[in-house]
Amino acid sequence: MPTDMIYTVMEPAREYLKTTKIEIEHVVFHLSLYREDFSAIYPGMERYTVSASVDNETVALFRTNSYEYCPLVSLDAHDVAFRVFSEWEEDIQKNSGDFIIYHREQTPHYHPSYLTDLVIIQGSPRGMGNCSILAQWAVNAAKRCGKTVQVIYPHDMKISGCIGCYQCYNTGTCVYNDDMREIIDAVRAASALVICSPVYTNTVPGGLKLLIDRFQAYHAERTLSSARNRKKGLIFAVAGRGGKTVFTCTVRVIASFLTHIGIEPEDTILIDRIDTIRDIRTIPELEKQVTNAVIHLLTTSGSHIKA
Repeated sequence: MPTDMIYTVMEPAREYLKTTKIEIEHVVFHLSLYREDFSAIYPGMERYTVSASVDNETVALFRTNSYEYCPLVSLDAHDVAFRVFSEWEEDIQKNSGDFIIYHREQTPHYHPSYLTDLVIIQGSPRGMGNCSILAQWAVNAAKRCGKTVQVIYPHDMKISGCIGCYQCYNTGTCVYNDDMREIIDAVRAASALVICSPVYTNTVPGGLKLLIDRFQAYHAERTLSSARNRKKGLIFAVAGRGGKTVFTCTVRVIASFLTHIGIEPEDTILIDRIDTIRDIRTIPELEKQVTNAVIHLLTTSGSHIKA
């Protein structure tokens, strides 16, 4: 997470279910287990937290929520949290030093990517196609405004599919450590976002859909924080067939995604009949339309808005 960004974690009411104090060689551990009602996020969601602290410093933290557990799994969040509490109590009593060292080693560390004013997600797997032309026009427009810009190509990156584990609602981050971390860093720090997508079977390509689904972690991060500033974005899409109805599902998917992460779609530019036109550069005034849309987006959006 960029060092210039401060997030205040949402604090629903805590219900303490169990607490204990363990003194080992003049070191006092405070072990607690509490439950939080997250129904405001998802109906009936509860999050359980087990915390171990020494001198008001948290040395170990475990979280689990009721949405993590599928119907065919015999475990539930309540029982797992109580089991972890008991295991930690036993581990601290056996060897408190090893307990601290182990949990410090489990804390993830990573460096965020560089910050840019505009992020463009080029959702087409065709690197030299019409979506790439749209992305380049957007890059040129951003540079005309004196803004920094970064283009992301989902199909060229390592992005695992979302598995619906809901663990991001425990920590605000995904369990996968892949290229999505840098993508989310970039979108979080940028002031605006542009999505370029072709229409594949009436919706977005697979690589772009992988990226969209994995942004659930960013939604969790925003939900668990007090950061509520909204940004703006643009949707550019191309389709082989004629008629604007061919874009219906694609635009709905992208617009829902943007809204989900706190971005308001400001404008949509849809180009159909590509199977006939072939090259969008032959369409009169289209480059100007795209350029003007990007310039307007960037001149009405703040630079490096906190997500």
